[in-house]
Order: sequence, then structure tokens, then C-alpha cells
Amino acid sequence: MPVTPPTPEQLAALAARDGLGLDEAGLAAFAPLVEGSFGAYDRVEELWAAQAPATPQREWSWPAEGENRWGAWYARCHIEGAPDGPLAGRTLAVKDNTAVAGVPMANGSRLIDGFVPSRDATVVTRLLDAGVTVTGKSVCEDLCFSGASHTSHTGPVRNPWDPSRITGGSSSGSAALLAAGEVDLATGGDQGGSVRMPAAMSGIVGHKPTHGLVPYTGAFPIEATIDHLGPMTRTVADAALALGIMAGRDGLDPRQPDTIAPVDYLREIQRGAEGLRVGVVSEGFGHAGLSVPAVDASVRDAVETLTRAGLTAEEVSVPWHRHAFDLWTVVATDGVVAQMIEGNGWGMNWEGLYDPDLIAHYGRARAAGGHLFSDTVKMVTMAGRHALATEHGRHYAMARNLLPAARAGYDAALAQYDVLVMPTVPILATPIVADDAPVAEGVARALEMIVNTAPTDVTGHPATSVPAAPADGLPVGLMIIGRQFDDATCLRVAHAFEQAVGGFPSPPVAASAVPAG
Repeated sequence: MPVTPPTPEQLAALAARDGLGLDEAGLAAFAPLVEGSFGAYDRVEELWAAQAPATPQREWSWPAEGENRWGAWYARCHIEGAPDGPLAGRTLAVKDNTAVAGVPMANGSRLIDGFVPSRDATVVTRLLDAGVTVTGKSVCEDLCFSGASHTSHTGPVRNPWDPSRITGGSSSGSAALLAAGEVDLATGGDQGGSVRMPAAMSGIVGHKPTHGLVPYTGAFPIEATIDHLGPMTRTVADAALALGIMAGRDGLDPRQPDTIAPVDYLREIQRGAEGLRVGVVSEGFGHAGLSVPAVDASVRDAVETLTRAGLTAEEVSVPWHRHAFDLWTVVATDGVVAQMIEGNGWGMNWEGLYDPDLIAHYGRARAAGGHLFSDTVKMVTMAGRHALATEHGRHYAMARNLLPAARAGYDAALAQYDVLVMPTVPILATPIVADDAPVAEGVARALEMIVNTAPTDVTGHPATSVPAAPADGLPVGLMIIGRQFDDATCLRVAHAFEQAVGGFPSPPVAASAVPAG
């Protein structure tokens, strides 16, 4: 539709917002100039409409009553991929921050609910080309800004290990569906740990790739510094297989480097891990007021398992692990407001594929319905807007300038060791937050567990979470961090651990589970 020029009242408000110092005569002088500039906007819209992709017609449905016991499905579909390929006969749930053309997408938010993408995300295309069958979209947290599983507009996602507890987030639905055995594979997104945290709390495998290894094209952004997509599976071999399919340049994502060497991750994990050196990061344990001793103990027992499998392990200090969390906090506060809120997800000034329809859909809804944000998004919006208004982004600039030092802190340790390990999250899955819980409680439960995962989102290092021994009947995650673009070694160590323990346990909860809702 054509751009509607501002009314005289709107023009006056625009001038006042930026202190342009225009009186009534000045505004009248500028009005026709402003209006004239929108002719180019209208022509660009015509040009885009002439070549924009048509939305394919695909069959889909809302989850039927009784088939969504974990609250984990957002929409159901049956989209068959190539007739043969490495994933032929396997089923996939796509996290609902990632586009499947012709199937509704909400990204956990009432502000996006109702949007239907016109094209598949790159990772969806690649997985379909490998033969997978997409069986639905999995619920995620509201705009993916929560590590728990209570903020999605569809309601809480329940943990198959204990339906009264969270699944972890923000890839909550993907984790629950995998743990319950309803799909073979799932996609996840990770900006603060959202692949690895639900993997840890649900007893599955989650791999956050090196930043830029997997194209983010077609997924709803949070902040380009920290945006990642990765595979979630029940076995390390499946994670390695899926990563090899998802990885590589697509020419549409500015997060990716100019060249990415192809790697056969499935073949790499078969090399074994004997002789590899493991650094046990002391700063990843014993978070004051947060760490659960049984979680730390389970992860240290997992390290002993690795040493019995032929690896060596030593304690190592990485002081930047704690500092990098502060860098993440600033990037994920100022940066999120600039890109995900003010920039309607995409922002501007980068070379890549934008989604004009989703930007407009979300932008219109956000302008009219900010009250529909989750409490975590409301909190970060207010904090970030205040910081940007008073400090004008200087802390964001400082945090970004400090990232090379943070990366170097991990790289120094990784020069001595092949991988670094620590608990994925320092706590066990907590009870689902009640609808009437105080705001402070809901926000705390949504963000408290990210202290070990968020740092590698800003540094970009790859990290894999695999199940260690359960504690108090609930899953525990062992996180394995590797060198940049050496995702293969993370997966080699993860596979060695899986082999050493004889496979990962499944949830004891079966037919007696509490239905979602």
C-alpha cells in the first residue's frame, strides 16, 4: 500500500521528537518535501511485489485435543522432503522462531501469531532436501527471551521427566517433543543458551554451532551478535548428521564468514576421543546462591567417565567466563532493544535477506500491543531504552569492543586443552511458574539459568550439551566447549561420553503424564 504522508499534527510531533526547531511556517515549508520523498517508497513496493515469492499452499492444522500433552506443539503439518537422503524416514519439529513456508509462525508471541511465511528458512530447505519429514512447529518462549518454559502465549511447555517442571527454553517445545519420543530431530535457536538449556533440563543432546556456521536466514532474530540455530536430538550421532546438513554458507546471512569448509561431522565422531585433553573450567561451577551441588557433582562424575574413556582432564581457570556474561547482558539489553524491538527484528545496515512482511506484521502489532510482551521482554525493553536514552549506546560499544578479549580468554585455555567442560546449567528444572506469580519471580525463573551458556553466545565458540547422570531424578547437562569452527571436536567428546555411559536415559514418565493445559 502507498505510504501515507504525515498530517500537519504528525509532522509537528516528528519535528518535536528530534528537536528540529521548526515553527508553523517551517513545518509548512517542509511538508511538501517530506511528502515528495515517499514516491520512491511506493515504487520500491511495486518492484518488490513483482518478484516477491508466493506463499505455497501446505496442509497444516492446530494440534488436536489430546495430542499435545506437553504443550509442545504450536502447529502440525506433514511436509515430506526428498524421497531419499540421509534423513529419509526421519521426522523433524521446527522451532517456531524459524519459518516453514505456508505454516503459521508465532515465535511464542501474540504479536506475531497469525503470520504465515512465504519461504522456508535455509535450514528447513536443507533438511527437507536431505529427506526429513517436517511434522510440525514446536512451541518456543515469547520472542525466545526466556530460559524457562512458561512465557509462550500458548501456555507452559511441560517436562516429560516431571510435568510439573519447566522444560528449559527458549527451544522448549523441541526439547519436550524429543524427550517424549514424538519426533526424531528438532531445530533450536540459541541466543543465551536456548538450544543447550532445554537440552540439559530435558535429558537430550543440543549443539550450539560456532557463530555463523549455520545460516540464520529465515529465523526471527534477537540480536545478530548472538543469533544461532542448531540441532537438537536424542543421540550425538543424530546431532552430527543434522549439523552437517544445516551448516555452510547460503550467501544470505551476514553473520557467516566468507568461506566455511565442509566437514563430515558424522565421520569425525567415529574417530574416537582417546588422548584428547579436557579443561574443567572452575568458573563454571559454584555460582553463589545458584549452583545446585548435585548438578556440579554429576558433571564432575561425567569428567571422571571421560578420563576412564582415555581422555585427560585438568582444572583450568577462565576468568573471562564470568566477565563474558556481563558482556552478554549489555549486548542482550541495548542490542535487543535496537534490533528486536525498535528494529522490528531485523534492524538495518546489514547485507542479507530481510523479511518485509514479517517486519511489517510484527511492527504494526508491536506499536499497538506492547502490553502483550512477556514480562522478560518488558523488563529488557525498559532497561535497554533507558540505557540507550541516557548513555546513547556507549556501553554496547564497550561490550562489543571487549569481545575479542573475551574470545581470547577462552582461546588461551583452548590452546592448552582440546575442549572445555562445565555444567550446562547450574540448576535442575524448576517448577513451572504460576500464572499469578509475582513479576520478579517469573523473570528470575526465566533468566537465572543462563550464566554458563550465555558467554559462548557472545564469543561464538561452539558448545554441545549432553546428559550427565540425573540428580534427584531430573536431568543434568554436561557442556563441552570447543575452538571456533572446531565443532567436530565438541561432538567427538560428546559421542565418546555417550558411548562410555552406554547411551542416554529416557524420561520415566510415560502414559501417566499430566496433560498440557
